[in-house]
Amino acid sequence: MKYVSTRNKSIRRSFEEALFSGYSPDGGLFVPENLPKISSPELQSYASLSFPSLAYEVVRAFISPEEVSDDDLRIICQKSFHDGFDAPDDGVVPVVPVGSVYVAELFHGPTFCFKDLGMRGVINLLSHFSAKRHRKTTLLAATTGDTGPAAVHAVANSNNPYLGIVVHYPRGQISAFQRKQMTTVDSPMVAVVSFDGGGDDMDRPIKDLLTEQQRQHQQEESRGDTTADRILCGVNSYNIGRPLMQMVHFFWTYLRVCEQLGKEPGEDTIVDIVIPTGAMGNMCAGYMAKNMGLPIGKLCAGTNPNDITHRAIQTGKFHRADEMEQTLSEAINIQVPYNFERILYFLTGHDDALVRQWMTTMDTTAKLDIDSTWLDNLQRNFCSARITDEEMCQVMVRVKEGLGYFVDPHTAVAFAAADKLGYHPIQENAQRKPVVIFATASPCKFQEAVTVALGEEGWAEYENAAFPDRARELITKDEVQPTEYKWQEGCTLEEVQTSWKKNVIELVDSMGGV
Repeated sequence: MKYVSTRNKSIRRSFEEALFSGYSPDGGLFVPENLPKISSPELQSYASLSFPSLAYEVVRAFISPEEVSDDDLRIICQKSFHDGFDAPDDGVVPVVPVGSVYVAELFHGPTFCFKDLGMRGVINLLSHFSAKRHRKTTLLAATTGDTGPAAVHAVANSNNPYLGIVVHYPRGQISAFQRKQMTTVDSPMVAVVSFDGGGDDMDRPIKDLLTEQQRQHQQEESRGDTTADRILCGVNSYNIGRPLMQMVHFFWTYLRVCEQLGKEPGEDTIVDIVIPTGAMGNMCAGYMAKNMGLPIGKLCAGTNPNDITHRAIQTGKFHRADEMEQTLSEAINIQVPYNFERILYFLTGHDDALVRQWMTTMDTTAKLDIDSTWLDNLQRNFCSARITDEEMCQVMVRVKEGLGYFVDPHTAVAFAAADKLGYHPIQENAQRKPVVIFATASPCKFQEAVTVALGEEGWAEYENAAFPDRARELITKDEVQPTEYKWQEGCTLEEVQTSWKKNVIELVDSMGGV
C-alpha cells in the first residue's frame, strides 16, 4: 500500500514515510492510494473479534508486512487498545442503548476521550519506527483540549528515548482538567506550551516547519545525504495515521449495533452515526470506512457556533470565519478542519487536480465555494446541525433528567444535533433506531461546562455517581509550569506565527533523549 497527496497523486510514499511526514511536500494530505473493499462475509467474520484483534485486521490492510511484521503489528494493536483502558468486559468501546438510539462511549481510555483510540496507535507506530531506525523523533501538536493529553500520555507511556513531543494549547481556552492532564506529566521527552491566540493559530507554524522539513529532506536525498539526526512529525489529525486508526471504532460500533439489533452485519443493515465535529478526523475515518464497504448511511456532524463544517454541508460555502467564538464545547472550536480536504478527495473520486485547485483557492482566499454537483454528492453522504451553547445545555439537562445519563458538552452537541436532524434520541421506551451517537469525552474533563448546564447540584450528583477514580487521582497532582509563547502587542498574526516558529525550533533543540 502506497500513500499519495490529495493534491498530486504522483507524490507517492510508503506508510512509514507518510506517517512521519504529516503533510505532503505540496501542502496536501496523505491518503491511501486505494481503499480495500470489505465484503459482507469478511465483515461478519470480524464480529467475534476483540477490539485489538479487530484493529489488527483493519489496519493490516493499510500497512505492508515488509514495513511492520504481523507479530509487531499485533503487539502494537494490543498495547494501543488494552493498556490504560477501563471499559467493562475489556470492550474498549462500550456501545450502550440510551433513549431511542445507541451511544458509543469512546472515552474509556487513559485520558478519557476518543483521541486515545487514534493517538495511541499512531504514537506506538512512530515509536516502533523510531527505535528501529535509531532516529530521534520530536512530535509537534496543537490542541484545543483532547489531542494534547492523549499525545502526551502516549509518548510518556512509550518510554522511548528516541521519541519526544512538544504540545501547544491556547491559554485559557481548555478546561483546567485538560491542562492538568498535560502539565502533570513530568518527563524529559515532553514539553508543554501555552500560547496567546485561537485554537487554530499554531497550525500554520507547525505546518510550515513540517513542509520545510519535507523539502529539505528531498534536497538531501537528491544529494545522497540521509543522515538527519532528528525528525519533526505532526500528530494532529492531518497525520494519516489518525483517521486510519479511528476507522477501527467505526467497524467495532457497527458490529456491536448489529449484535444488539439481532441482525447480521451486511448491506441490509445500515447505521447512521452522529458525531461532535471539529477537525473532521472522525468524519473522515467514517467516510473512508464507508467507502471500504462498511454499511454506514449518513455521517452527521454536530457543530457548535464555529460552524464551518455545517455551512459547507448545508450551502457548499467552506469559508473561514473572521473570528473564533468561545464556547462551552471547546474541543470542537475549529475554524478550518484539516480533514475536509481528504473528504473532498474521496468525494470526487480521487480527483487530485480538482482538490488542488480548490485548496489553492482556500489557502489564498480563506473561501471555497463547492458547486452544486459536488454539493449534492456531499449531502448524500453527510448531514449537519449547528448547536448553540444554550441548546447544548438544555439537551444536557434533558438527557440527564429524562434518561439518567450524564454527557460531556461535546456529546451533548451530538445529542442536540441528532434531535434537530429528526432522530429524536431523548425518548424513553421508544423503539430503538439503528442510529449511534459518538460520546467523545467523559464529563469528568468539563466541570465548568457541566456545572453551567446542570448546576452545582448536578455536578455533585455526577461526582458521586460516575466520576472515574483515575480522574480523582489527577486532581491532586502538582503541575509543571508550561512554556509560554506571547503575542507581542502591535504584531499581526503572521508576525506572531513567525516568532512562534522560532520558539518551537529552540524548544525542540533543548529537549532530552538519546
